Order: sequence, then structure tokens, then C-alpha cells
Amino acid sequence: MMMFGFITMAAPISWSQETQQPISAARETTSAESESLSAASESLPAASESVDLEASIAEAALAGHNAWMLTSCVLVLFMTAPGLAMFYGGLVRRKNVLSILMQCMFLMGLMTVLWALVGYSLAFGGSGQWIGNFEFAFMNNVQRYWDVAANAPATPMEGDIPRLTHMLFQGMFFIITPALICGAFAERIKFSAMVVFSVLWGLLIYCPLCHAVWDGGILAFGSNYAIAGGALDFAGGTVVHISSGISALVAAVLIGPRMGYPREPLQPHNLTYTALGAAMLWVGWFGFNAGSELLSDELTSSAFAVTHFSAAAGAFAWAMTEWGILGKPTVLGVSSGAVAGLVCITPAAGFVQPMPALFMGAVAGVVCYFACSKLKHALRYDDALDAFGVHGIGGTLGALLTGVFATRACANIDGGNTLGLIESGSASLLVGQVVATLITYAFAGIGSLILLKAIDFAIGLRVRAEDEQRGLDIVDHGEEGYTFA
Repeated sequence: MMMFGFITMAAPISWSQETQQPISAARETTSAESESLSAASESLPAASESVDLEASIAEAALAGHNAWMLTSCVLVLFMTAPGLAMFYGGLVRRKNVLSILMQCMFLMGLMTVLWALVGYSLAFGGSGQWIGNFEFAFMNNVQRYWDVAANAPATPMEGDIPRLTHMLFQGMFFIITPALICGAFAERIKFSAMVVFSVLWGLLIYCPLCHAVWDGGILAFGSNYAIAGGALDFAGGTVVHISSGISALVAAVLIGPRMGYPREPLQPHNLTYTALGAAMLWVGWFGFNAGSELLSDELTSSAFAVTHFSAAAGAFAWAMTEWGILGKPTVLGVSSGAVAGLVCITPAAGFVQPMPALFMGAVAGVVCYFACSKLKHALRYDDALDAFGVHGIGGTLGALLTGVFATRACANIDGGNTLGLIESGSASLLVGQVVATLITYAFAGIGSLILLKAIDFAIGLRVRAEDEQRGLDIVDHGEEGYTFA
């Protein structure tokens, strides 16, 4: 209306065709409107105030993203302890419960220190094809610093969140991944050997894989260096689960089975712990997957939903499979099935819709059940807590099915081009997923074999037979999980 009034007032006088008199009413009306609008405009915020408002809105959005990401950091750390610690702790025998809890708790400290010193930099520094550099070593270019020009503290940013937040979030993955491997050699590895292996594995296997997949390296989708076009891995199918799963299998085979396996029953000592630990993992996994968007937006909601759906389907499918084969569904089965569903959806969380997520979780529940029961016993390897059967097999399924169900409707990451096999009719993404999976198997498997052989030669991997018989709680830590007066 202000523009209309300006044009009307500036135009030549118009004349009525009936009276040939000037149409002054239009000018008078416009003048009145102009005065009204002029008064109204005085009540509107000034341009500087509008800019301040926009800045405040932007600042609030950034604060929201950061708040969600810090919450996700807590959730992922919660997955290691108490989540994984209780899940694994209930599965071992009573004489080794403190041993497995100690491994999880100790790794929370050890891997955090390692991550702060050089791990984060090797994983996310630089722009190399294979591994990062020392750009962020000792928290350089990560921590807040004094900006002389602004005469104020400044915070390095990683996208829309502080780099400190990004470092913390990714550091929680660095903690839980070697902790997953501990399930394979539970009840028989030297604590010192576990510590050395975790350090070397984190630096030499996890960090290169992390850089290759998540920092534009040779396995990153769309990277200039990508092999076979790269792979989609939203939250750690290759980086976390396949790498830890195959490393767990190598460790279980190399160290050998527990005393008495498979002749004697080696029953879990407290399935209550295991069920509660699985529930904690389920809750924490929302930070693991939905947090991997690194924002709080619409895709975060999608990743959250498919995570829950896949876990639910996995729990249901594993329990129903047991029910059909054994005649009874078990607490251990439904707990393991939930974790299998969570593992399977992890690489796909930001790329698939809820209905495919239900299918993926159900498939994971059934396939991982047979991997942990039939396959393990047929090949006679003692993966004590089924790290390979759940994480290796479940992660592989998830990586491959991502290539089938990924859709641009969830994440438009390729300029509007279709993604998965079903959406595009092309197997190009599926091929990239297969190649990345095979490379991860080879790199993590062979690398773990070399590391374990070297550690075995230097300090030995396995505790003495009499120490294994007594239990690692007393032998390694001088404590007992349960004392009865």
C-alpha cells in the first residue's frame, strides 16, 4: 500500500469521463493512507533492530544444535558404561564380571586421553586420502582461543557446532568401538594385552577408517578419491561395527577358546544385567544414530525413528525365531535381537525410510540369531559374547542393505540423483557398499592379526590356565564382584 500510494501521488491528475472533473478523492484517500502507514511504520523495528532479531534467531538455532549434540555425546558415552558394561557383564561368569566392567570403564579413560592427544587429528585432520594429519593434535585449532582482533574469546566451528562438540561426539565412538571387541576375548585375555591392543588398534585401524569414510577419504561417498564411488555410512556400519566385528573374530580365533568350550556349559551369570544393559544401549543409540546428523533438524527425526523401528523389529524377530525353533522366547534373545537391529540400521539411519528400517531390523534379528548359534558352533570359534555374530554380521547386513534402500527423499546428498537399488534401478551404490565392506574386512582383519601377533610375541595375549580357572577379577584386579558374609 505504501508503494501504491507513492505511485498514485506522483502520477498526473486523472479525470472522470462522466463529469470531466478531477478525481481528487483518490489522491485524498491515498494521502490519508500514507499518513496512516507512515504512523504505522514508526512503530516497526528499525533496520538495525531487524538485523539484531535475525542474528538472535540464528544464534538460538546454533544453540539448539549444540544442545542436541552435547546430549548425544552423553547418550553415546552412556552406551559404553553402564550400557555395554552391563550387557557384557551379565553374559560372563561371576568370577569375571569385574574384568569386563573394568575393560569398559578403563577404555573410557584411556581412549579419551588418546583421542585428545592425536586420535581426533588423525581421524579428522587434513584432507588426505588415507589418514589425517596433526592439525588438531593436542586440541590445537579445536579449543577456544583468544582473538586479539576482536579482543574476545573465539571458538573454532565445525559446520554449525563448535569443533569441541564435534570432537567430543566422535570421541565417544572412539571409546565404544574397541570396547565392543572385548566381548570376543572375554574371560581369557591379559589386561595389559587388552590395553596395548586397544591403543594400537585405535590409532592404526580405527583412525584411518574413520578418515577414509567420514572425512573425505578413499571410502567416502562422492569423494574425489573414492574407490567404486565410495559408500554411505551414516553412523558407523563400516567404521564401528564391521571393523570391530571382524577384529573380534580374528582375536577369538587367535587367542583360542575358553577352557572347557564347547564341552562345558559356560552360562551367563546374570541375565538381569544383560537385559538392563540392552535397554540402556537402545536408549543411548538414539544419540549414536540421530546425533550423527550433527544437527537438530528434520533428518534427525528420521534417523531417530528408523533407529527405534529397527531395534524393535530385531528384538521381535530374534525372539520369534527362538520361539519357533526352541519352543521358548528368551530374555537373552530379545536383548540380543534389539542390539542386532540397532547395529543393522546404523549405517543406513540417515538414508532409509521407516518401513525399510522395520525390514532391516527383522532380517538382522533372524540372521544374527543363526550366526550366534549355528555358525559359531559349526566353525567352533569361541566368540565369547558374540561380538562378531552381532556387530560383524549385523553391520555387514546394514551396509549392504543401505545400498538397496537408500533414498534421496531422506538425504539429498547427490544433487537430486537417486541413490539405492530400489529407487534408482542401478546397482552402483550397492557396489560401492560391497567394496567398502570388503576393504574394511581386509584392513581391520589383517591389521588386527598383525597387531595381536606382535603383542603375543612381546608380552603374551592369554592369561595362564590356572589364572583363567580362578577368574580374572581376582587375578587382574584383586577384587570380587560379589561377596557374601
